[in-house]
Amino acid sequence: MTFVELMELAGKAFEAIGVGVLVFGLLWSVVLAAGVWRRTEGRQAYAVLRESFGGVLLLGLEILVAADLIRTVAVEPSLENVLVLGLIVLIRTFLSFSLQIEIEGVPPWRRATASGAGLLGRAATHAKQAGESR
Repeated sequence: MTFVELMELAGKAFEAIGVGVLVFGLLWSVVLAAGVWRRTEGRQAYAVLRESFGGVLLLGLEILVAADLIRTVAVEPSLENVLVLGLIVLIRTFLSFSLQIEIEGVPPWRRATASGAGLLGRAATHAKQAGESR
């Protein structure tokens, strides 16, 4: 197996992981929100769903950017592919910033914990607190 074939496989693996994170993350977010909905009011469940899935989207975007980086840099490092990668990264970065501002209410540089993992952790904490307040 050549290096290019190995990197192509690695890129596909990252894409599969990114899609898996999005699919399983959505399911986990729905289960988490359903548990909160059973114990509390619907508005709090919606907030948990939105916060947890927002974190999943951020994590999924980061993994998909890694797949694009592997494919562009290691597989076909042409100027055209690098420009396309730059455009993809810009779009995904804009989406990440927009998601963080929507979920947190503040720009990401003003809140150190506004990362995908931080959002998922806070969503789980909110779901747990909702269960304890019952």
